[in-house]
Amino acid sequence: MTDDTALLAAARADADRTVDLRRRLHRRPEVGLQLPETQAMVLEAFADLPVEVTTGRSTSSVVGVLRGARPGPTYLLRGDMDALPLQEDTGLDFASEIPGAMHACGHDTHVAMLLGAARLLADRRDELAGQVVFMVQPGEEGHHGARFMLEEGLLDAVPEAPVSGAFALHISTSFPTGTINVRPGPMMAAADHFRITMRGAGGHASTPHVTADPVPVAAEIVLALQSMVTRRVDVFDPAVVTVGHISAGTTNNIIPATAFLEGTIRTLSAERRADVVARVQRVAEHVAAAHELVAEFERVEGYPVTVNDAVVAGQVESVAAGLLGPAMSLPMVDPLMGAEDFSYVLERVPGAMAFLGACPPDLVPDQSPGNHSNLVVFDEAALPAGVAMYTAMALAALTP
Repeated sequence: MTDDTALLAAARADADRTVDLRRRLHRRPEVGLQLPETQAMVLEAFADLPVEVTTGRSTSSVVGVLRGARPGPTYLLRGDMDALPLQEDTGLDFASEIPGAMHACGHDTHVAMLLGAARLLADRRDELAGQVVFMVQPGEEGHHGARFMLEEGLLDAVPEAPVSGAFALHISTSFPTGTINVRPGPMMAAADHFRITMRGAGGHASTPHVTADPVPVAAEIVLALQSMVTRRVDVFDPAVVTVGHISAGTTNNIIPATAFLEGTIRTLSAERRADVVARVQRVAEHVAAAHELVAEFERVEGYPVTVNDAVVAGQVESVAAGLLGPAMSLPMVDPLMGAEDFSYVLERVPGAMAFLGACPPDLVPDQSPGNHSNLVVFDEAALPAGVAMYTAMALAALTP
């Protein structure tokens, strides 16, 4: 039995524990930066392992350090653990027991796979020259949990050997079960949130000429933003601008004094990000001014671009091919326009994020309910592949 075969066999032999932890987490989802029940389950799972564990000061994060038999570099493996504010409608027998909360992005599987890898790596401590840091992170879903952990010294969890490389998996029903999908360079987009308030002058709906009506101006701004993207943004350095919320008025015969828009900006480079934010503000302010209204623009800065190191992305492909078979290692042609706060880690150390396919076998990847859906179901048969990948990436980094 080759080393790769043995590693995958060990992950499969331990699958019951991985699935059990995943289902316990799935039943008790928590949202945001403070996840006490989730943290307790993580600490319980670490308790029997030779791992030095610390918890966060500002969040319910958990950091575990597994020291190898010999000194060497430090490699980070990350799993996020927060859920989404969403009512689950899957009908699973282990569905969420918390009204209005659901592990719809699969973070419960990430934690379970990470802890499975911790068990496999603990059994292989004698092979390690260096340390593995297990980053168990709250608040990925828009709460900047990774940034809090970095500010608390995550990369210096082993002071004599700061983290020098990192790897994370993200489960997805958009890919065939058990496949590893990765690309070098931009993997996921930067995300910014914008708010625009148009201020005009209200009045009676029958006399719009004596008012400054913000409603048609709001509509014009929405259309102008789409024209801005198609006419001013290079298709080879793309952007997505979506207005997802429009609010104005109270009834049919009153012209309101204000109208409100908010939306998202997705980009794949820092330069495009700054450019599009500035253009959205300029469009809003100038269209409003053309109609003698004032537009107040606010940007809420989101996550930066998730950029995979080219060398590490290539290593992920080769490790996956050796571990799972060449047909299961799939290079991604295009990035995804979703955002991910593992980007903060990848700004600091070379590393990569890859997608683990988990489409249920009776569904088609591009037609099955996806991440963030109230109906999403992840194929648990993929979990041993994820456990083995986490383990193999750490072994590749820390085995002489």
